[in-house]
Amino acid sequence: MSMEITPDTKLHALLQTYPELENKLLEMSPAFAKLRNPVLRATVAKVATLRQVAQVGGLSLGTLINTLREATGQATGTFAPESGSETTPAWFEAQRITQRLDARSMLAQGEHPLNQVLSEIQSLGDGDIYELTTPFLPAPLLDAVRKKGFAVWSVTEEAELIRNYFARA
Repeated sequence: MSMEITPDTKLHALLQTYPELENKLLEMSPAFAKLRNPVLRATVAKVATLRQVAQVGGLSLGTLINTLREATGQATGTFAPESGSETTPAWFEAQRITQRLDARSMLAQGEHPLNQVLSEIQSLGDGDIYELTTPFLPAPLLDAVRKKGFAVWSVTEEAELIRNYFARA
């Protein structure tokens, strides 16, 4: 059984088809050590695409995809980098944070904050900002928030301390 590895390949499907790639991922970034957590693997890995995995691992999309393709004997290619900026967005002002959720303990217990976050951001007023603290970049959650029409910005403060901010776009 084989599958073409693309930026939109789900991590769970990739590892089911190519279980040997888990070690390759672990070699590529320390952030992927979380794959060993069975709860995160059963939840986040099912929805995370390789595009999102690259963000979590701090890797370029091309490096991730081409490394995985090489390991499975597939042809490599060129992939457009993700757009984004490390600079503070114009809408962000710390004093405008009106709601906060530290999801680190939830995630450690295997709970996913997606539904809570999606519910809580609905009450944001114009100019209000929601802060979500996580131990890794929650790329699938960020995509879900963007799809609801919110602006998103994430800051890595230190290893396993990511602040994610949401505001009405």
